[in-house]
Amino acid sequence: MRAQGKEIDLADWPVAILAGGLSTRLRPATDKTPKALLRVAGEPFLIHQLRLLRSQGLRRIVLCVGYLGETIKAEIGDGSSLGIQIDYSFDGPILLGTGGALKRALRKLGKQFLVIYGDSYMPVDYSAIVEAFVLSKKPALMTVFENEGRWDASNVWLEAGEIHRYDKKLRTAEMRHIDYGIAVLRAEVLASFPDDRAFDLADVYSRLVSEKQMAAYEVKQRFYEIGSREGLAELDSLLRDKPATISP
Repeated sequence: MRAQGKEIDLADWPVAILAGGLSTRLRPATDKTPKALLRVAGEPFLIHQLRLLRSQGLRRIVLCVGYLGETIKAEIGDGSSLGIQIDYSFDGPILLGTGGALKRALRKLGKQFLVIYGDSYMPVDYSAIVEAFVLSKKPALMTVFENEGRWDASNVWLEAGEIHRYDKKLRTAEMRHIDYGIAVLRAEVLASFPDDRAFDLADVYSRLVSEKQMAAYEVKQRFYEIGSREGLAELDSLLRDKPATISP
């Protein structure tokens, strides 16, 4: 893959996986098991997610963990059995939220990286996403999907390839797209946010959109998630019965 005349190797791009939440919607299944390790098609969900990333050429993973994070590390290890390199960033005694956890992990991620949610399975072309980020010359890129409220509440107003509004709380009629779950960021976008304090990554995204510093890349393949019992059952069935239908 080439962008601006330079070859882009996805093996050089770290991926932060945000997997530190309490997973209260899935209790009691997550009382002693972190959501990332819930069984999907006979294996921990995180294994499926990591295998997908590796199939795309991504090799460096930083798992941002909090609740039951040591359990995840004990189960998954350093990634060598999957042909990848895994590092861990722990929230500590206070859960930091998606934004705080990501900022804490910056020293392990470097200047630019991908970010994905720890409960999402997204079989798309990651190289095209990174290429779009590089070509945009903006410090951030959000993948979006024309959701039309089908799989979750739409929260993005996209028009003429530009994000005009992003809000997870105040939805408007123009919002037909949703934050798909993959972003590419430069570390600088987190510079003004506090260290070791909880904040939501959505606040970072909203600010970037308002400042017109967030590029957009529209994907056509729907996402799958395990944040709900329904989503968990759907992905389990799909991975068991029709793996070819969700190959990237």
